[in-house]
Amino acid sequence: MNKKFASHLLLLMVAFIWGTAFVAQSKGTDHVGAFTFNALRSILGGAALIPVVLAADKRKRKTSGESPADNRAMTIKGGIICGVFLFAASTFQQMGIGLTTAGKAGFITALYIVIVPLLGIVFGRRVSLLVWGCVAAAVAGFYLLCVNENFSVLKGDVLVLVCAFLFSLHIIMIDRFNSKGVDGVKMSCIQFFTAASLSFVFMIIFEEPTLENIINARTAILYAGVMSSGVGYTVQILAQRNADPTAATLLMSMESVFAALAGWVILHERLSGKELIGCALVFAAVIAAQFAGGESPQTSSGGLNE
Repeated sequence: MNKKFASHLLLLMVAFIWGTAFVAQSKGTDHVGAFTFNALRSILGGAALIPVVLAADKRKRKTSGESPADNRAMTIKGGIICGVFLFAASTFQQMGIGLTTAGKAGFITALYIVIVPLLGIVFGRRVSLLVWGCVAAAVAGFYLLCVNENFSVLKGDVLVLVCAFLFSLHIIMIDRFNSKGVDGVKMSCIQFFTAASLSFVFMIIFEEPTLENIINARTAILYAGVMSSGVGYTVQILAQRNADPTAATLLMSMESVFAALAGWVILHERLSGKELIGCALVFAAVIAAQFAGGESPQTSSGGLNE
């Protein structure tokens, strides 16, 4: 098995982990509020990255014979700013998942891949005809997936759509700080702890979590924190070293499909024929957006469930 093929398999595994994390998040809403869930999962995600940071520093010291030099001030600044966006996006996502299905949430969140190049207009980037085609397909897909016969949309679907916009801004911020020479792994670690801190503050203000409820949600929290954030992000970093960039992004786009499949198998969620067509249109828009050129999502963003 060559390195590229092995890397692609690992990235498909990452997509599976991120996709099934939507189920964990859905189950978590049965026991704890969004702020409590995100505070605990973010702490676990940040803690899981600490060994990766230490290992990377050790490798750099062995290679260069001195302490690793990175743009520490910019890395810290980037981690805090990205952490604020991650907190906001994760909050809307977790609240929305509690009011819709895991499968629909996965496909709606995946719209960030279409939204990112569209937001490039704000930064003076040209948008190709293919991007506009992706936007049209995504809008049609969202309509079929979420708008019911009364021409209304579920509150949960709207919250997840807001989450997709916030994740788009989060990705753009990551891209801008990466271009300034920050340490990506350290910045991600800092953003997790920033998101956790903000979630704890809002948890104390708006929620009253109990130890019993947290224990009941422990499996969902551990999976979302350790597997989705920690393991998923770490394996992604390692696998992308030998993967084809386009193939990597396409493989990780499969998380929306895995979210729907996991919701069907584990939570017994069902999608109507209209909703399935909507999923297909959204997925087609997501895939086509990979080839649109211009401002595109960076696969180093950590996915939808970062």
